[in-house]
Order: sequence, then C-alpha cells, then structure tokens
Amino acid sequence: MLQATPPIALTIAGSDSGGGAGIQADLKTFHARGVHGLSAIAAITSQNTRGVTAVHPVPLAHIRSQIAAVFEDFPIAAVKTGMLGGAAIVRLVAREMAARKPAWLVVDPVMIATSGARLLDENAIAVLVNELIPLADVLTPNLPEAEALLGYPIRSAKDCIRAGADLRALGAGSVLLKGGHGSGREVVDRWFDARGVLELRHPRLKLEAHGTGCTLASAVAAELAKGKAPRSAFRQAVAYVQGALARGYQPGSAPLRVLSH
Repeated sequence: MLQATPPIALTIAGSDSGGGAGIQADLKTFHARGVHGLSAIAAITSQNTRGVTAVHPVPLAHIRSQIAAVFEDFPIAAVKTGMLGGAAIVRLVAREMAARKPAWLVVDPVMIATSGARLLDENAIAVLVNELIPLADVLTPNLPEAEALLGYPIRSAKDCIRAGADLRALGAGSVLLKGGHGSGREVVDRWFDARGVLELRHPRLKLEAHGTGCTLASAVAAELAKGKAPRSAFRQAVAYVQGALARGYQPGSAPLRVLSH
C-alpha cells in the first residue's frame, strides 16, 4: 500500500565527506523527523573527524540548476541554507529564494567548522547580511557566527540579549542564538521573536561534538515543514539534538562525537 507523502524540505549547503555535518547531517535529520529531504549542494568539502582539508565550491550554474530541478517537481514546505562558501553563491541563493518565496526559510550562517576551518569567505558576510538574512524566517547563528555578523564580542547573558535584538534588526523574522559555544554548566539556546525571548536550558555535556549546529537548524526547518509553530519547532528541535547528541558515537580516530539520528 502506498504511504502518504511526508512534508518536503530542501537543504542548500555543503557536503561533508565524513558524514557528520553539512548536507549529510541535514538529510539524516529530515528523515528522522519524518520529512522527505531534498538537497542542492553548494560546495564539496574534504573532511573527516580530524578536520577540513579542502573546500571546492560548486559552479554557480549547477547550483542554480539543482535548485530549479527540485522546485519544478516538489511542493517544498521549507528551505534550510547552510555552508555556502562565497559571496557569489550567497548572492545566487538569495536571488533564488527571493524569486521562489518558500513558505519557510531557515538560514544557518555557517562560517567556521568545529575544527576551526573557515567555511565562508570574509567578503561574503556583507552579502549574507544585506541579501540573504533579510529573507530569513529563522536565523540560527552560534555565538562566534553572531559575533562575526554583528562585529562585537558576546560574553554574557546581557550580551546575548543585545545580540538577539540586533540580529533580528538585520531583517530575520526570528533568531535562534545557539548556546553550544558558550561556557558554564548549562547550554542556553535563546529564541528571539516579536513576542520576546524564550530560553531553553540543558546541562552541558562534557564531550566534543560535530554537526550539532547543522542538525539544530535542520530540525527547526523540518518541524516548520510539518506545520509546527515557530516556538514549538524550536522546542522540539532542541530536544531532538539533545537526544541525538547523548546517543552519539565516535566513528573516526579523533575524539569527536557525531550525532545518532
């Protein structure tokens, strides 16, 4: 018997050859959350649990053709963007999203890998701020990414509240400020929208992980694709990442845990 078609979400991001982050993590998350996942690969990385050794941007024409192919065939309920790599790709994706107007757009401004490798050119930040973020229904930076977007350090809870307001002022409907790069015994993920601030707190696990940011943004997109309200999507996405992280494992030789989806 033919099953009912699940909601459909698209990720536009970079491929992780190690299988822990990027497009691979996005598609695993979509599947685990009951969503059919589509992908448009913006860059190919050579990476493993030890780090990123090479990044190859996909030609613009092929990124455009991937996006066109999926939009022409599938009823896409949500789009999530991740690693885009350079200014030209960010501009292309922004123009495509402006023209196609998906019901939900989640922008994860991926800039630096867990290993420290830069995944977004410096000159792409201005394009991200001016062209893509204003289209976002949800913007999902971690603390270092928020600092790069805003140009000032974020060290305290007061700084986080200021940053959330300033990030929303860039044009995003809502902001999920990820707390994983913070310090202390608790991780505090903060959601900023027109209603104010919603904080979710959970114990900080004593481990090094890979792909949590990609997974959290993708889980939000998946829940939105299923029709959940944004704050509900945030709550369920955080709970999902916490469970997947607690069940995580170390597939490579480095002490880096990947999520169990």
